Amino acid sequence: MNNRRDFLRKLGISSASLPFLTGLPGFASTGSDGRKQRIIFMFSPNGTLPDKFWPDGDGKLVNSKILSCLAPFENQTAVLKGLSNRVGGDGDRHMRGMSCLLTGARLHPGNIQGGSDSPAGWASAISIDQELKNFLQKNEATRTRFGSLEVGVAVPDRADPWTRMSYAGSNQPLAPLDDPYQMLNKLYGQSKDREAYASVIDALGSDLKKISKTVGAEDRHLLEQHLTLVREMEQEMAAAAKSGKLVHPEPELDPNIELTNDNTPQLARMQMDLLVNAMANDMTRVGTLQFMRSVGQARMRWLGIEDGHHSLSHEPDKNEGAQAKLEKINIWFAQQLAYLAKRLRDTPEPGGNGNMLDNTSIVWVNELGKGNTHTLDDIPFVIVGGGCNIKSGYRQVGNNVPHNRLLLTLAQSMGHNITTFGEEKWCKDGALNLS
Repeated sequence: MNNRRDFLRKLGISSASLPFLTGLPGFASTGSDGRKQRIIFMFSPNGTLPDKFWPDGDGKLVNSKILSCLAPFENQTAVLKGLSNRVGGDGDRHMRGMSCLLTGARLHPGNIQGGSDSPAGWASAISIDQELKNFLQKNEATRTRFGSLEVGVAVPDRADPWTRMSYAGSNQPLAPLDDPYQMLNKLYGQSKDREAYASVIDALGSDLKKISKTVGAEDRHLLEQHLTLVREMEQEMAAAAKSGKLVHPEPELDPNIELTNDNTPQLARMQMDLLVNAMANDMTRVGTLQFMRSVGQARMRWLGIEDGHHSLSHEPDKNEGAQAKLEKINIWFAQQLAYLAKRLRDTPEPGGNGNMLDNTSIVWVNELGKGNTHTLDDIPFVIVGGGCNIKSGYRQVGNNVPHNRLLLTLAQSMGHNITTFGEEKWCKDGALNLS
């Protein structure tokens, strides 16, 4: 890292631009195998529709109504059935489903009441994304500016075990940043005053001319693509800010009822673009992308749905109207995953080493297997991309297999050779063989 900074300083690059330029793909550090492995955990809430999620017949993605939009990524997609969240303890199943999802550990006793189960507090251990962040940050070859980014889309402004899946440690929940303007500000340090928003391009223009003479054509092309995306996003957000479209609505007094920002699809695209941009720039190699929250009542009017998501998920299977709406909702989440995968696939790695999706795994998770039963069995896990060397295809990994073993597998695939994660008893059979 210091060598790259010294190199840029010798070129006369301004210190204001240094955080951006030190992350250029051509200057990014790699692991011992020459790869820049990355991982993103994407969350969507309230369970799925098993009959429309798990692929029929030969297991191809086109045979799943929900997953068919991922067919272009068939050879890089694993759909895993048979995984269960077997972490017990306090809290209702939504709470344990959410806050034990990436920690694999029980919730602390507490006074947050949910459902008809015992009250609970925060998770009692670190989450796998933060475990991997800490592991990568210890090594200079894999260290990045941020270590990890916690990105949100339409996450309500409240803090409880239903809204947090990332934990820096016991009793240390991490809030996702769900405002793309604030995310851009975090990445590039621009003014928070939207009225006086100054273009980052102006500060980088002269530096780009200097550095373009010293890097190869491919890195120069990647840099120009990056700067174009930042400029377009600045202009788009500036226009949206003037019209008030980027302002999230205030939640209603009932915490179980949430208003929906009809601009959520636009906000989601911005957040995913920024996350991919940050990873292409080697600002981080670990990310979480959280859509809404557990028990979330988002009203997805852009899909023609006025009902709250959580209420729909509790309707019986015989309610065909509710089932049709839930199918639309789950397809929309799958489409967001497909968009993120495409953005990664369309971004080449420097040096002709394939594209970013080849070295990035997106792990799509949910807190429940099915909403109206609150089951923690057969939780849908979908992994897209080659970052963790998971073999593609639809497979039954077993029955009621502790999901801790998958978290352990992901850690080991990133070079972190731990033997347990979360509650030790659920890792006694070791990592899963998914390669």
